[in-house]
Amino acid sequence: MSLIKEIKNYFRNLLDPLVSIISYMGVSPVAITIIGILISLFGAFLVAGGKLFGGAVALAVSGLCDIMDGSLARKEEKVTLFGAFLDSTGDRVSELAYFGALVIYYVSKTPANIFYVSLALIALSGSLLTSYARARAEGLGVRCEVGLIARPERIVLLILGLVFGGFPLIVIIVILAFLTVFTFIQRVVHVGKLTMGKDQ
Repeated sequence: MSLIKEIKNYFRNLLDPLVSIISYMGVSPVAITIIGILISLFGAFLVAGGKLFGGAVALAVSGLCDIMDGSLARKEEKVTLFGAFLDSTGDRVSELAYFGALVIYYVSKTPANIFYVSLALIALSGSLLTSYARARAEGLGVRCEVGLIARPERIVLLILGLVFGGFPLIVIIVILAFLTVFTFIQRVVHVGKLTMGKDQ
C-alpha cells in the first residue's frame, strides 16, 4: 500500500465519527461532493487573488469532502454511477480551477512571468491528460493505474506548494509539470502494449 493510500485511510478512519453525524443529519453523499467542489472553486478564487495559504486550506478541506462523500455513500449503501461520475468530474473541475488560478496569479504579477505561466499550463495539461488517459482506457476495458503520479499525490504536492508559496511553489509546479506529462506518456505506452494487435 502506498503512503498516500495509507494517509487517505487514516483520514477516512479519523472522519468516520463526522460521517456518522452527517448521515444522521440526512445529508446525501452527492451534497457532500457538491460542497467539496464549491469549496475548491472558492479556494481557486483565493489563489488567483494571491491568497495562497487560504487556497491551500480550502483545497485540503475539499479533499476531506472527497474522502467523506465516498465513506458516506458506502455507509448508507448509496454508491451510484452518477455519484461516481460527479465525484470524478468534480476532481477535474477542482484541478482545472486551481491551475487556472495559478496562471491568473502569475499573469497578474508586474511584470507577468510568462515562464511561470507556461509551467502552470503544462502542469494543468499534464494533469488533465493523465486523468483522461485512465478514463478512456478504462472505458475500453483496460485497467490503467500505472504512472509515477496520480491525483492524490498531485493534490498533496499542490497543497504543500501553496502553503510555502514563493520559490517552493515554483519548484513544485516544475515537478508537477514534469511528472504529469511523464505519467501521461507512461499510460499511453501501457495501453498500447495491452491493446496492440487485439483489434486485428
